[in-house]
Amino acid sequence: MTTSAPPTHAGGVIYRVERDDVEFLLVTARKRPDEWVFPKGHIEIGETPEQAAVREVREESGVSADVISFLEDVHIRLPGEDQVVRYFLMRAVQRGVPGEGRRSLWLPAEDALSRLTFDEARGSLRKALDAMRERGVS
Repeated sequence: MTTSAPPTHAGGVIYRVERDDVEFLLVTARKRPDEWVFPKGHIEIGETPEQAAVREVREESGVSADVISFLEDVHIRLPGEDQVVRYFLMRAVQRGVPGEGRRSLWLPAEDALSRLTFDEARGSLRKALDAMRERGVS
């Protein structure tokens, strides 16, 4: 669900190009390691959503990534908490080792769509693919 409320969280749909193939980064959820998601987390005081997305991607996946463009704001209802997650299209610039006890995977788009646990995440990946096509990244 898209919303106009200010973002509370930020994250990224991160891609890399390996041997002319585009792959996307997924991580396991911290509390539910059987769930595959995009890296995201709370926006800290004094931090922009872009800064938070870069930090959270690095903390959760070990990957350094640059923000390419805004994708969407997604409203997520959790028990006791509503989140507005601002997602960005991001390009990986340096590999790393996942943190916070997470696992990570790089997958082609179709495999990532199948592996992602939540419909909202699949929607964000589809938006990222559209944005990449508009930019000539395939």
